[in-house]
Amino acid sequence: MPRAVSDGGEGMDTDVASRTSSHRRMDSVQHGHGYKVGVPPKKNLFAELSDAVKETFFADDPLRQYKDLPKSKKVWLGLQHVFPVLDWSRNYSLGKFKGDLIAGLTIASLCIPQDIGYSKLANLPPQVGLYSSFVPPLIYAVMGSSRDIAIGPVAVVSLLLGTLLQNEIDPKTHPLEYSRLAFTATFFAGVTQAALGFFRLGFIIEFLSHAAIIGFMAGAAITIALQQLKGFLGIANFTKKTDIVSVMESVWENVHHGWNWQTILIGASFLAFLLVAKYIGKKNKKLFWVSAIAPLISVIISTFFVYITRADKHGVAIVKNIKKGINPPSASLIYFTGPYLATGFRIGAIAGMIGLTEAIAIGRTFAAFKDYQIDGNKEMVALGTMNIVGSMTSCYVATGSFSRSAVNYMAGCKTALSNVVMAIVVMLTLLLITPLFKYTPNAILSSIIISAVLGLIDYESAYLIWKVDKLDFLACLGAFFGVVFSSVEYGLLIAVAISLAKILLQVTRPRTALLGNLPRTNIYRNIEQYPDATKIPGVLIVRVDSAIYFTNSNYVKERILRWLRDEEEQQQEQKLSKIEFLIVELSPVIDIDTSGIHALEELLKALEKRKIQLVLANPGPTVIQKLRSAKFTDLIGEDKIFLTVGDAVKKFAPKVVDNV
Repeated sequence: MPRAVSDGGEGMDTDVASRTSSHRRMDSVQHGHGYKVGVPPKKNLFAELSDAVKETFFADDPLRQYKDLPKSKKVWLGLQHVFPVLDWSRNYSLGKFKGDLIAGLTIASLCIPQDIGYSKLANLPPQVGLYSSFVPPLIYAVMGSSRDIAIGPVAVVSLLLGTLLQNEIDPKTHPLEYSRLAFTATFFAGVTQAALGFFRLGFIIEFLSHAAIIGFMAGAAITIALQQLKGFLGIANFTKKTDIVSVMESVWENVHHGWNWQTILIGASFLAFLLVAKYIGKKNKKLFWVSAIAPLISVIISTFFVYITRADKHGVAIVKNIKKGINPPSASLIYFTGPYLATGFRIGAIAGMIGLTEAIAIGRTFAAFKDYQIDGNKEMVALGTMNIVGSMTSCYVATGSFSRSAVNYMAGCKTALSNVVMAIVVMLTLLLITPLFKYTPNAILSSIIISAVLGLIDYESAYLIWKVDKLDFLACLGAFFGVVFSSVEYGLLIAVAISLAKILLQVTRPRTALLGNLPRTNIYRNIEQYPDATKIPGVLIVRVDSAIYFTNSNYVKERILRWLRDEEEQQQEQKLSKIEFLIVELSPVIDIDTSGIHALEELLKALEKRKIQLVLANPGPTVIQKLRSAKFTDLIGEDKIFLTVGDAVKKFAPKVVDNV
């Protein structure tokens, strides 16, 4: 093993060397009261690849619970992992069932009118929305790990599907082909979700930053609300475009002859009722049920009103017939061949990713409230499986609904059985009472959707993003305007692009800082953060705050040299002592590649021309190992590598240290 360097460049004591080499095989030495940089034993290629795969795909060590267990126990744990219902059902009690029953009935009263409205948003028959709150929740109750999430159609995914699907097939002229493509997209949404979970690729959805999601959701909420103006105002000929300019032009063109005052009266009255109910539920948590049952009450009253007054004869558009009966099979309708196969895959993959992002965020939020953990990859498999099965039973993409999940949580749900209760209520609705929705006015569905999506506009989070990080706010704003002024797919594309651009900017232009000594200490910190920190005469200390890769290695080198030039100019003006040592603090540098090492070599050559010595402080295990392998430690000299900046300054500027 190469020997470590002592503080004063002296030879290493033999006894110390032997103790060091036997202690965890680390090439480190204690000399006096100081320690030198340790070098971990070099791993072979297989070990390095194994560690990299484990940290990337199995960071949570999912197999640890199977260690030292008999085969039968391992099989049972494996079944519990795939079907969490086998775990929580063992301790299920009557008290828990009471909570799940109340919660299930409550979210059922909310989901039925929402599902009918969301299916219209997706340009699908109203019964398809109800189908999607029957089968998928049953699958999720068996396979999902969240106790609080409520499954069903959601506004954003419905709008996304409706927009993308109608670009391919007109739902009015070719309703069967449109439904087939919707089921195909749902199938591939499920395949995408399940594959991401099975192959443990859930980290991919993290590329949508929180700020971009806030902006995207707010933009989608505005777009959805604008789309509801067709039903809210009673406009028959409405634009198929979703951007705000086209929608407002369509609204204005119909202002004299297209608006129906009876429809507006119904819509405005019940929208006001829904918003008041929502306000009451928000102000008094005990009255959450008021906002939960308000949509169903609105549907019942408005339907009865239209029926007795026959307002449908005076231009009030109604739902008309909703097909009675539970989900018919639809596996034969999915496009497994032909030109629509690729289209279905593309639309499904996009919808699946958005559905995943929303569901995982909701699941984690409520899991944090109740202090339990959910497995993101397991959730993806559960969501994917339910959408695959759903596509074969006439459902479209279902995911976690924030409004329903919030009601589910406040209603006191204990397990995923609340989804089963909701599904049973939806099933009974499909079997028994769908004909009663015949006279439900479209205006009330528009009011319910507008009321629901207003909660997606999180202006408080947007303001916080503005205060904390202006670049994050730019991502939020870009996603918002992309959805509102263009379309949902372009808004999503902008959200992803800005999120990736931010990552690339941080990777290619990492921060560097000039360090100074805090008075009366041996601590060195950023002089911008700590104005009292003083520079060391004859020594320039720079910290690199990122890994050094091919994407930023040249920038890091140039930035360090710029720090040096600025400091030299300042010293010439103030007639201070010439810089003799450049100390690079490498604590934040978690990794370095060959381009990074080459940049350090070029930096060393540039400094040698100026007769300045390069010193490294506290390189991490990966960095020091690679520097050793590349022989850079021989090039710079072992006596120029220190554990801390303080040790380096003590060696090369001892008089300054003595005066501290």
